[in-house]
Amino acid sequence: MSEFIIYPAIDMRGGKCVRLIQGDYAKETVYGDSPFEMAKVFAEKGAEWIHMVDLDGAKAGRRVNDNHVIEVARKLDVKVQIGGGIRSEEDVDYYLSNGVSRVILGSSAISNPEFVKKMLSKYEEKIAIGIDAKDGFVSTEGWVETSTVKATELGVELAAAGAETFIFTDIATDGMLSGPNVDAVCEMAKATGKEVIASGGVSSLNDLVILAAFTANGVAGAIVGKALYTNQFDLSEALEEVERA
Repeated sequence: MSEFIIYPAIDMRGGKCVRLIQGDYAKETVYGDSPFEMAKVFAEKGAEWIHMVDLDGAKAGRRVNDNHVIEVARKLDVKVQIGGGIRSEEDVDYYLSNGVSRVILGSSAISNPEFVKKMLSKYEEKIAIGIDAKDGFVSTEGWVETSTVKATELGVELAAAGAETFIFTDIATDGMLSGPNVDAVCEMAKATGKEVIASGGVSSLNDLVILAAFTANGVAGAIVGKALYTNQFDLSEALEEVERA
């Protein structure tokens, strides 16, 4: 059975660590001045992976906070996955050749599917597909747009193109500390037959235990952001709890 991994999240805007509520740039809270220092704390508490998001990059459609990502990938003993503003093969190659373990492609799965399929065939498991959904349909461009594509249909198509890992966000739950949409995460894992990392809504240790119970069904981990920053629980505590479960 595969292992359930907790991914502490570092969302970067203006070089700081921030959290948005439901992707709304007007609802931002700053939690730290240094992404590197934040990552260092997570690494010291036992994180194997760190999930980083370049919010400026997502908005601008190009890399903006990449120097912080590379610093973490090179200097700390953790694996890093990065999403936000990655639109070209040059971007993908830049991150992977600088120590990043996995690059997340999101909006481009809808806007530029040929590019995404090309990256999957070239870089294989080093590419994760980020699917953000609202009411079962894919949202794109920093969640400003909702498409007419069903999230599970996109998942199935990209799994066929070689995707091994999906990061599934239910926008309704993101940053709300309201609990993850477990059914939707499991539905994505079942539809694709691949590993799915849950993102959004984790608010308690119990949420993690519930998700981890579906590891055998393909739920491979959870991204945890706001709950860690607002001290709902501690990362080392969460890692112990999931291991016990």
